[in-house]
Amino acid sequence: MAPSPGLTERISGRAARLRARLDGRGREPGVDLARGLAVIGMFAAHLLVTMPFDWTHPLTWPDLVNGRSSVLFATLAGVSLALVTGRAEPLAGQDLMFARIRIALRAACIWLLGILLILLQTPVLVILPAYAILFLLALPLLRARPTTLFVTAGAIALTMPFAVYAIDHTISREDDLTETVALALGWDYPFLLWAAFILAGIGVGRLAFSAPLTATLLVACGAFLTALGYGVIGEAALLEPADSLWGGVLSASAHSSGIGEAVGSGGVAIAVIALCALVCRTPLKTLLLPLRAVGAMPLTAYTVQLVAWAILQPPVGDHGSELAAFRALEPFWPLTLATIVGCTVWTLLAGRGPLEWAVGKVARVGPPAPSGSADAAR
Repeated sequence: MAPSPGLTERISGRAARLRARLDGRGREPGVDLARGLAVIGMFAAHLLVTMPFDWTHPLTWPDLVNGRSSVLFATLAGVSLALVTGRAEPLAGQDLMFARIRIALRAACIWLLGILLILLQTPVLVILPAYAILFLLALPLLRARPTTLFVTAGAIALTMPFAVYAIDHTISREDDLTETVALALGWDYPFLLWAAFILAGIGVGRLAFSAPLTATLLVACGAFLTALGYGVIGEAALLEPADSLWGGVLSASAHSSGIGEAVGSGGVAIAVIALCALVCRTPLKTLLLPLRAVGAMPLTAYTVQLVAWAILQPPVGDHGSELAAFRALEPFWPLTLATIVGCTVWTLLAGRGPLEWAVGKVARVGPPAPSGSADAAR
């Protein structure tokens, strides 16, 4: 039985509103898609039991999300900062001053939310405190040229693993005070090194990265960095004892903070962002609306997942740990599908995500953001 004309019109109208909210002036659909993939990838890293990655064994491919999803998330933070501060033409003068104040206020809100999520005591390394600190570290370089940003990001990726290694092997986190400070600083995502990702993201955002030629070049650059980090540098790390200075500093393993990981995962992030920009120039952009809806409200999606985890966490029992006990529930697909559906419906009916809206309210100082900056730093 065919739907009534009135029902068809209502469905068409709602679909049109959804497209307008996700395809409106100033939005970058490729960025929303990449953010959606990053959020779902972080879900997978939290909720799936993965085996060490091997190209020849598809069952190990889910391991690709480990480490790389959070790096993509941080790199996209840089892209968003570029979009909200003028895109290819950085803001200057009073406009830049107010933009910096708004970003600093957003950082404070995100840091506070991160601390609240840590207090839930879910067995997850919460990225938000580090994310907030990265926003603050990026403020002085918001007017830097893309070349300066990429060179600085590269220098950080090649040098800061030594500092992170030294700190990690000098300061013990066994006492409560040190652990509290580490959690407050998001040290599991050490900002000394992760500044490379947010600066690289600002550099990408200053380019016309959604233009086909630029996006294709970025994919090629990302692929080169991926091969360099995980291939050349990662293989060199394997020649050294894992517990040695060079074995640790050169490591390409997920969450190792090694040069191999920094270069390789940074390359993956750049390639994914550019690929998403290319995909969103095709009819697939419409089919991928639900994932883009998740990417339009990543702070809400990330937070709701951890709150749901805290509520649903079962007793440890015979599983050995809270993480193993929760994973035994096989929660990935239910939570992921619920997130995709929930974000799509919310975007259709209400627009901006609730946490994104609240943070935006707190950070609303000075004149309105410039036209074309809908992809605010979330």
